[in-house]
Amino acid sequence: MALLLGFLLLLGLCEDTLSEELSSSGYRPDGLEFQLPPTSYQTSDSYDPGLAGFFFQIVRFFVQIVQPNAFPEDILRKIIQKKFDLSKEYDKIIYYEIGIIICAALGLLFVILMPLVGFFFCLCRCCNKCGGEMHQRQKKSGPFLKKYFTISLLVICVFISIGIIYGFAANHYMRTNVEETRKLSESNLNDLRTLLNVVPGQIDYILDQFTLPKEKAFDDLDNINLLVGGSIYERLKPKVLPVLKDIKDLAEDMKTNRDTLVRMNTVLTDMKQSSAQLRTSLRDVKTSMEQTLMDPQCSSPAAAPTCDSIRKSLSVLDGSANFDHLPSLDGHITQLDGLLQTDLSGLVQKANESLSNIPEEVQNQTRDFISEFKKTLNSLQSDVKNISTKIPIQKTLSNFVRYINDSEDYILHYLPTMEECDSYRWLVCLVICCLLTLILIFYLLGLLCGTLGYDQKATPTRRGCVSNTGGLLLMVGVGLSFFFSWIIMTIVVLTFVTGGNMEKLVCEPYRNKKLFQVLDTPYLLNEDWKYYLSGLVFNKPDINLTFEQVYSDCKENKGLYATLKLDHIYNVSEQLNITKHTGDINSNLENMNIRIEDIELLDKTGMKTLMDLRSSGIDDIDYAAYLNATERSPTRVNLISFANNLRRKAHQLPSGNLKTSLKSHTDTLTNIHENQVVPLQNSMNAMHQQMKGLQYRTSGLKVRVSTTIFFLNSTQDFLTSQLSEVVVEESKQFGNKIISYFERYLQWVEMAITQQFAACRPVATALDSAVNVFLCSYIVDPLNLFWFGVGKATILLLPAVIFAVKLAKYFRRMYSEDVYEDEPVNKVQSKPRAQTVPRVQTVPMVQTVPMTKAL
Repeated sequence: MALLLGFLLLLGLCEDTLSEELSSSGYRPDGLEFQLPPTSYQTSDSYDPGLAGFFFQIVRFFVQIVQPNAFPEDILRKIIQKKFDLSKEYDKIIYYEIGIIICAALGLLFVILMPLVGFFFCLCRCCNKCGGEMHQRQKKSGPFLKKYFTISLLVICVFISIGIIYGFAANHYMRTNVEETRKLSESNLNDLRTLLNVVPGQIDYILDQFTLPKEKAFDDLDNINLLVGGSIYERLKPKVLPVLKDIKDLAEDMKTNRDTLVRMNTVLTDMKQSSAQLRTSLRDVKTSMEQTLMDPQCSSPAAAPTCDSIRKSLSVLDGSANFDHLPSLDGHITQLDGLLQTDLSGLVQKANESLSNIPEEVQNQTRDFISEFKKTLNSLQSDVKNISTKIPIQKTLSNFVRYINDSEDYILHYLPTMEECDSYRWLVCLVICCLLTLILIFYLLGLLCGTLGYDQKATPTRRGCVSNTGGLLLMVGVGLSFFFSWIIMTIVVLTFVTGGNMEKLVCEPYRNKKLFQVLDTPYLLNEDWKYYLSGLVFNKPDINLTFEQVYSDCKENKGLYATLKLDHIYNVSEQLNITKHTGDINSNLENMNIRIEDIELLDKTGMKTLMDLRSSGIDDIDYAAYLNATERSPTRVNLISFANNLRRKAHQLPSGNLKTSLKSHTDTLTNIHENQVVPLQNSMNAMHQQMKGLQYRTSGLKVRVSTTIFFLNSTQDFLTSQLSEVVVEESKQFGNKIISYFERYLQWVEMAITQQFAACRPVATALDSAVNVFLCSYIVDPLNLFWFGVGKATILLLPAVIFAVKLAKYFRRMYSEDVYEDEPVNKVQSKPRAQTVPRVQTVPMVQTVPMTKAL
């Protein structure tokens, strides 16, 4: 297992083959997460040119307009296959390059014609032609033309200055970035080294993560009493505890009912005695009052009605409560005493203890198993940690490091030469920009001096020195334009053809990945290989492995497994089959035999007690008789009311022994009420309440006991027949949980291998740095911006020359001028007249007056 796992972790460096699908235990562990530590690289995976990017986009747009044709994939394929015949298919090249050819032809035409035009222009001016004659014709539109030429030349100079700024900026940008090339190459090479150096660390990290599931398994094994025993207890508890609670409630009710019966029997005895005494007392009072009413005084007319009334009312004293008909409760008490000889509560407590001891029993039975299982896991961890020492990974990585070192030596060898060449290029471009700047300065100084020194009142032959200097500066700018513009245009054409084609044939297809699509053409780079990259890497050209797919996957920082499609030569799923890599764990867990002895909820004695309770007849007591007897009043009349009525009637009698005797009888009745009736009434109330409570508790006793017995038997049958099955299920679930830790670990290993292990973003970054950054952004983009700006400025020199020559006439001091006859004489008094014209002529005649030597 250890060796297979080692090959799995090093699959990017090994060449074994297998294939199968990952199995699953169906249990997903919580709190077990794995993650490869992130790797930091020096080189950014994207390049931002900043503000220059906007101007680069403008130039790309211009190149797209000049060269709108699509990337010539077919031509490139034929060239790579050496099947392209230039002599026969040159028209395809011309058709693709037609835009660049036209622009280059125009530029070459400019190079040829500009010096020729300048040469003939100079000869012409030397012959006082082409504006070389130092004489300015007076025109009414002269001021307007001067302003028009001035503004036009100024606007052209502004556009020329923008182009020059483009040239300076592009030249500086390329110079600065070429100087950064050494850092860029070093950072990319360091990133590639980091990628190779991190691979062993990632392998060790993945192997070390085996500790996490092992420690998780150790924690569960140490808590097996709760995880297995507790689970068994939790599954049994809903079925067992309600039955035990019912039995315990019945036992408590039995004790409560027995105590209630004892109290009721005592109260009943007291009630019988109290009621007998009450009857005797009332009978004695009645007899005594009858004797008192036999007093002769009752015969008198005044007392006779009262005595008769009292005599008639004495009949209410005859009736009082009699409880002799209520049977004694001794029989029921004796029966409950017999049932209570069996301690049902103790039996329930014993069953509860047997249930609660399941976790401890599981702990005791698995002590030896846990010890052996931990030894197995420790041994397995040792094997896993020794994987990296069994495979020569450093030897394999050293080959890649050697390639990187050779590449670095190559770059360092040619980098100084490139920097030296760039210095010459920078100097040439700087000179070109400076020449354009010099021409622009002459134009701007000519405009400045000519505009500031111009005097509208001065005649052409009398213009000031500053204005004349402005005109001369403009002509110097014109001369420099003719002398240098064709040289500058030559450089522009060369850089345009080079930069434009590099942009269209390399940079643009690299950005839209059409270049990769061409390279991925089947049988292109090798006639015998359908897919060149898979044939180069695996010697299996039928595997669909393309440059575009590898580049895109590396750009997304995917692992080498997914990028290179190593599943075709090494199937991770098969090697991570849980039944294959956890065989020892499974076999050990299967030996974890846990046996729980049968739990007896209630023994035969307790069962017999429940059955006797069901037939005890406590619920058959004649509760109605007791309740009816105790809800009546102890006497037929309220003795207090009767005594008060008797006292009121006695007050109606005349004073004497009769009245005194009746008053003493009222006191006797009051004492009987307080000392006998009230206590008897309290006993009857207590008896009534207790009897109602007993009736409520014993109501449906037979059904309740029968139900309890039924569920008791059902639960006991469940424990007898399915307890072992519950133990097996919980043990299996515990084993699955342990297995899931290692399954989760292996699943993470698969994910890390296929997605994270040896993430190849530095490879894509290095390729981007070489093509997109160095070649395109450092060289092609600024090169194109250079010819775009300088070329625009050079082309604008043509209208600038025209406007400068025209404008110089208005700034320079002329040798002769036009004079009108109707002008004042003092205006030309210093000049001799060449011709006399009569003053009467209505149309003014013009004559040419030469400029004196003093002027």
